[in-house]
Amino acid sequence: MAIQDVPKGHVATIISHLEILEKPALVATDSSLNLARWHDPTTDEYIDLFRKVGEPWLWTSRLLMDQIELQKILHDPAIEISIIQDDGKPVGFIELDFRQAGQCEIAFFGLVPDYNGKGHGRWLMQQALDQAWRDNIGRVWLHTCTQDSPRALPFYQYSGFKIFAQQFDSMADPRLSGHLPRTAAPHVPIFR
Repeated sequence: MAIQDVPKGHVATIISHLEILEKPALVATDSSLNLARWHDPTTDEYIDLFRKVGEPWLWTSRLLMDQIELQKILHDPAIEISIIQDDGKPVGFIELDFRQAGQCEIAFFGLVPDYNGKGHGRWLMQQALDQAWRDNIGRVWLHTCTQDSPRALPFYQYSGFKIFAQQFDSMADPRLSGHLPRTAAPHVPIFR
């Protein structure tokens, strides 16, 4: 394979797709955080929390999505969103997608930056897997990329996920389009 240039104004990324085919036996962990089903969030509420969780990693998929399309996803009965709170303050969320029969995609999973690296992730993954595994589910999967925390991929593998595919891609830099502030993801260079 030849080395390819990243177009100006874009960010290169490697996407890793991971899966678990049996519910893992996770060690029970505790957290001071609370998790509750987030029924019918407004698009504004959802986008606000999505930004708070994903801005350091250039999460953009929901920011670029048409608001009507996003609203359809948020209110789809096969999509289950849980909000994570600390004393009533939203600090993260889990979004599970059951739209494909027999499987669950952990579509989004994360905490705001102040809660990362404090042990809450193991508890959060335990909650996500407990919600994802059901009698009719034979596969739970997710994807991560180099536009996520460098600890994400090893964490998912530690949690029992195995890589089944990888891809590379580039996307227009959301900091240049104004979808995210230029201060987002300072570890990723802006190339214009």
